[in-house]
Amino acid sequence: MKAAEVLLLPGWENSGPQHWQSLWEAQHGYRRVEQHDWMRPLRGDWIARLEEVVLAGDRPLVLAAHSLGCILVTAWAGVSRNTARVAAALLVAPADTERVELRERLPGWAPIARQPLPFPSVLVASRNDPYCTFDRAGELAQAWRSRLVDHGGAGHLNADSGLGSWPRGHALLRDLMNTRENTHGD
Repeated sequence: MKAAEVLLLPGWENSGPQHWQSLWEAQHGYRRVEQHDWMRPLRGDWIARLEEVVLAGDRPLVLAAHSLGCILVTAWAGVSRNTARVAAALLVAPADTERVELRERLPGWAPIARQPLPFPSVLVASRNDPYCTFDRAGELAQAWRSRLVDHGGAGHLNADSGLGSWPRGHALLRDLMNTRENTHGD
């Protein structure tokens, strides 16, 4: 059985050097999916780029997405024929791109895909995320059939939240990877 590769999917404007995704990349060798334009993200371009990366490898994949990256995962899963290559996904602080202020700043990202994901997933949400209410995150988790994890009042679960390398999140990711290895042996 080949070990899974972790792909990091940052949100709008990428993840800075103190973001848990950047720290995981440095500490664990996970691979960031680089997008062509972090400042003006186009849904179709981001989906195409994720598809390109998914097709390039031969190992099972585990996705670790933040904010707009979560919305990307669900949009991609709704159109790709290659979702079987993904073993699991950690979805952290999804951005509610259907909110008026985000819809205006991120045109083309609404509506949010709501089909069940074809792989196991965990959605981690905060009770005071400025980009998505906890109730809305719960609705998305239910639609995607993701297990919802309440992270309390931790803002947008980014560098400003003071998470550092976010051991709790990494434990959730490792649990997803272990579940995959124990139930989906190659």
